[in-house]
Amino acid sequence: MSKALNLLKRNASNPKLWLLLGLGLTTAVLLVTETRRRRRRRRIPSSPDKELYGSFMQRFELLPFPGARNQMLCGLTFAVKDIFHVKGNVTGFGNPDWKKTHPQAEITALVVTALLSNGATCVGNTLMDEFSFGISGQNHHYGTPINPRTPSCIPGGSSSGSAVAVAAGLVDFAIGTDTTGCVRIPAAFCGILGFRPSHGAVTTIGVLPNAQSLDTIGWFARDPSVLSLVGRVLLQSNSVETKRIRQISFADDLFQLSKVHNLKTVSVIGKAIETLTGYPSPRHMNICQYIASKVPNLKGFCEQLAHQPDGTSILKALSTVMLSLQGYEFKTNHEEWIKHAKPRLGCYASDRVTAAIKTTNDNIKALYRVRTEMRAAFQCLLKDDGILVIPTVADNPLKLNTEKEISSEFHERAFALSSIASISGCCQVAIPLGHHNDCCVSVSFMSSHGADKFLLDTVCDMYKTLQEQVSVAYSPLPPPDTNGNFEIYDLLENV
Repeated sequence: MSKALNLLKRNASNPKLWLLLGLGLTTAVLLVTETRRRRRRRRIPSSPDKELYGSFMQRFELLPFPGARNQMLCGLTFAVKDIFHVKGNVTGFGNPDWKKTHPQAEITALVVTALLSNGATCVGNTLMDEFSFGISGQNHHYGTPINPRTPSCIPGGSSSGSAVAVAAGLVDFAIGTDTTGCVRIPAAFCGILGFRPSHGAVTTIGVLPNAQSLDTIGWFARDPSVLSLVGRVLLQSNSVETKRIRQISFADDLFQLSKVHNLKTVSVIGKAIETLTGYPSPRHMNICQYIASKVPNLKGFCEQLAHQPDGTSILKALSTVMLSLQGYEFKTNHEEWIKHAKPRLGCYASDRVTAAIKTTNDNIKALYRVRTEMRAAFQCLLKDDGILVIPTVADNPLKLNTEKEISSEFHERAFALSSIASISGCCQVAIPLGHHNDCCVSVSFMSSHGADKFLLDTVCDMYKTLQEQVSVAYSPLPPPDTNGNFEIYDLLENV
């Protein structure tokens, strides 16, 4: 018998011995627990890619800060686009050559820190289109995240992985960036909520820039209350106070331009407004005519397109301003690295980067004047209680591997709608409204710059009623009566 066992046998009745043994066991348990906790901070073993829908670049775990147990995001998980710095990781920017030529981040993005300090847990970073160019979600190097709602179609981008992770239920919410529609469009295609805040409302410190005049930090969620909670954490305190009365206006001309199922969309929102209290009857307007009358510097860009200033050319000119401004600022930010590193690029990213590098500053002042006039025009239109209703996207998502010619038209029409908020700096939220022909239907609410909390509160107030009206609108036709006829009222209810 060993000396240890003999000692134990001789002193079995001594209480001091059992006290020492208890302390030893407790210490061992604490050491094991702490070791496991530290390991969880570093990395999570990857599940099969199919289970993650190809949405993650890297799986890791950042635990909430000490003392954050009772904060508003406690118990919620989130993921971040691979454009946010996480200390100790290399931020990839959607391109392997960028990742190879840059060191580990020395800081963590302030928005990530804010979420951790409010109780949320970060579980990894997500795929994105290269350099945040593109709205398809396709990445030549890393593949395309699978759209959980329509797997045969693109998920939308550039914040594709973040949208897919939320739509697939892998996280409670996810963070992305929106420059030219990069949160709103994937939210629409994946059937979830997506919020682009007012420009400058959320800090971009610790986030790689694409074009600072357009870049915003956006987020996705399935639940409007979660979307709102994230907003309460990230938004600065200068947002306007919530008002109960909301003046809603439909941009009728934009719904006419869209190919998505819009008659029922407008009907759903109209009936929801009738049901709710505190909502005056909605207005209807031609937003392109309004822009043409309030943004005089846009006329020059219409003339460059050799079009009369009708609705289509107004939006085309506005998107031209947006993409030109994006190209100019991307060049300013990254031209030196592009020329030195000569990165391998996918087809679409190559076209956009090449165009950006060739950008000149000949009309840069006119671009910024349009941006200033758009901000003023929409502040005047929406004030602090207005909501403009527009289609989130003009078309259903493209099938994977669609021909380039079709894809070009798709991009033009998508940018035409997304440019309104991008150039005006307004906040916009994409709201899912059921399905049609196996594709998600989405509508957007826009409010003036600084009215972010007002807009998020509106979504929380209306969301349940909207979904109830969606169920009615998209339900099958009622059965015929005993004579084989449909009641006229029932038929109208399903129009």
